[in-house]
Amino acid sequence: MLDQPLIKVVLLVSVVVVTTMLTRSTAGVRHQAVRRLLLVAFVLLAAIAILFPRVMTQVAQLLGVGRGADLLLYGLTVVFLGYVAASYRRMRELEQQVTTLARELALRAAVHDTTEHDLTEPGQPGSGPVRPETRGGDDPVPRPAPGQSSRRNPS
Repeated sequence: MLDQPLIKVVLLVSVVVVTTMLTRSTAGVRHQAVRRLLLVAFVLLAAIAILFPRVMTQVAQLLGVGRGADLLLYGLTVVFLGYVAASYRRMRELEQQVTTLARELALRAAVHDTTEHDLTEPGQPGSGPVRPETRGGDDPVPRPAPGQSSRRNPS
């Protein structure tokens, strides 16, 4: 860490800041304000780098980097890592929301199915549709329909 110590410290601090920002909650006005301020700062820095390329070289040399292009590459690397981490986090949150919604829909459908059908035994007045029973395994054994014999008819 003896060569170019200042840029290494700046890059490490920026990685820690990005990591800290990503581990915090994304809900709220404060988070939106910070994102907007960072976007404005990015646009201003990009405009300065385009209009005055020597400024980037001077800042790079001040930080211990040889060229402004190298400093730009380091900065873009940090921003890219932040973007990837934020995208991953957003994707995980969306996956959790989809899972929660799917579970809720499945539960609603199950409740709807049980309240829609009559659960009385077959053969009794007002009995509902025939549903399969299971015997310890996964193979369903159909119940006889109302008015039918439970014995098989050998032919």
